[in-house]
Amino acid sequence: MEGPLKGVRVIDLTTMISGPFATMILGDQGADVIKVERPGGGDQMRRYGRNSGALSAPFVNNNRNKRSITIDLKSPLGVDIVRRLIVNADVVIQNFRPGVIKKLGLGYERICDVQPDIVYVSISGFGDTGPFADKPAYDPIIQAVSGLASIQGGSDLERPRMIRAMLPDKLAALTITQAITAALYVKASTGEGQEIKLSMLDSVLSFLWSGEMDGHTFLENLVEGPEEMTPFDLIYQTKDGYICVATVTDGQWQGFAEAVGHAEWLNDPRFNTSKAREIHRSERLALMQEVLRSGKTDDWLERLEAADVPCAKTYTRSEIVKHPHILESKTLVEYGHGSAGPIRQARHPARFSKTKAEAMRPPPLLGQHTDEILKAAGYSSNKIDNLRNNGIID
Repeated sequence: MEGPLKGVRVIDLTTMISGPFATMILGDQGADVIKVERPGGGDQMRRYGRNSGALSAPFVNNNRNKRSITIDLKSPLGVDIVRRLIVNADVVIQNFRPGVIKKLGLGYERICDVQPDIVYVSISGFGDTGPFADKPAYDPIIQAVSGLASIQGGSDLERPRMIRAMLPDKLAALTITQAITAALYVKASTGEGQEIKLSMLDSVLSFLWSGEMDGHTFLENLVEGPEEMTPFDLIYQTKDGYICVATVTDGQWQGFAEAVGHAEWLNDPRFNTSKAREIHRSERLALMQEVLRSGKTDDWLERLEAADVPCAKTYTRSEIVKHPHILESKTLVEYGHGSAGPIRQARHPARFSKTKAEAMRPPPLLGQHTDEILKAAGYSSNKIDNLRNNGIID
C-alpha cells in the first residue's frame, strides 16, 4: 500500500507558500495532486530564490509529489477544463484573495454543481469578513498584525521583530492539512463534502494562544498596559560560540547550579522555587549568561549533559545538514531531477509504519503533465492542440 492518502485526488489552485506547502504534505502522503498554473509563468515561486535548471529552490521545496497543468482561468474554456478535472476530485484548494474565485466561476457553490461531495478549501490572509478582509496579505503582514512581531521584540515597548522563517504561511499550511484530512474522514463516513475556510491570521492567533497569550486568557485578570518580557532569551554566549540551556524543572535548575559551580543559588530566595525563578527571570538569566561566558561550549555541554540539564550547541544551516544525528536518522533525502540535477530536501516528518509518506514524484516543470492530465480527463489530441493554439494551455 502506498501512502495513507492513496486514491485521494486534489486540485491545487494555490500559489506562493501556504497552499503549495499544504498540498505537498498531502502529496507526500500519497494524494494525487494536480497543480493548476497559469500559462506563461506559473506559480510566482518558480522565479524566487536560488535556481537550478528551470526550477527555484522555494518552488522545489513546496511542490514535490505533484503534477503540473497550465490552464488560463480567465478563459471560459479554461474554467471548463478545471470543472471537468474536479468531477473526479476529492479536494479543491485555492488561496486567491476573497471574492476572486467566485468571479472566475469556481466558487464553492458552482463546484458543488459538478461534484457535490467535494471538500472545498479556501486559504486567505484575514478571512472573508471584517475590515481587513480585502487587505493584501503576505507572511510579514500577518506577523505584524497578529502580535507575533511584537512578541519577538521581547516587549511592547521595544522594536518589533520578524521571525525569518515565514511562520504564518507554514502554520496555515499545517493547520489546513489537518482540517482537510478531518473533512476526508467525514466524507468517507457519511459521503458528504463540505467547505473549509482558514485565514493565516486565525492560524497564528491559535498558535500564540497555546503559550504566549496567557495575559489575555482570564477575563477577570487581564494584563493592563504594555506587556514586558525579559530582554534575555535562552541562547547564551560562551568563550567560543553559543549554546541553548533550558532549566524548566526544579531538578534541572539544581543540576545547572551545581554543574556551573554555584550551588549557593539553590538557597537564594529569588531562585529557590519555580515561581520565584519566573518572577526574577531576567536576573536569573543574566547570571546564567555571566557564568557561561567564562567557559567553552564543549566543556559546558559535557558538564551540563552529565547533570541531565537540557542543552545544545546552536548550529548554522550549513552545520545541521551534516550533523551525525540528522544523517543517521535519515531526516534529509536526496534524489535526482532531470532538469535541476541532484536535490536534497527534508523528508515528510511523520513516519508511517505501513503506509509510507515519501518523495515519489520530483517537483514538476511548468505544464509538464498538461497533456497527460487532459487525455485522462477525456480530451482528444486534436482538442488539446486547439486549446494550446488558443493560449488556454501551454
